[in-house]
Amino acid sequence: MTQPISPETARHVLWHWGRPGGVQPGSFTQSLMVTIDRADYVHTALLRTIYPALVAALKDGNADTVAKLQTIASGKAAA
Repeated sequence: MTQPISPETARHVLWHWGRPGGVQPGSFTQSLMVTIDRADYVHTALLRTIYPALVAALKDGNADTVAKLQTIASGKAAA
C-alpha cells in the first residue's frame, strides 16, 4: 500500500471486511466500498483518482493487509 491511509479509512475497511478494529462508516462510504469491491480494472482506476486511500486499502493488499490496517486504525503507526 503506497497511498497513505488514515486511521478512519483503516477502521472503515476493517468493518467492511468484518475484522476486529473496524468501525461502521456512513451509508455513502459503505456503498462506495461495495462499488470499489465490484469495480473492474478500468473503473477501479477511475475511482482511485477520486478516493486513492480507500481504493489502496481495499485493493492493494496482501497477506499482511489486515494486520497493517489494524495497526493504523489503533493509531500506533502512520500509514
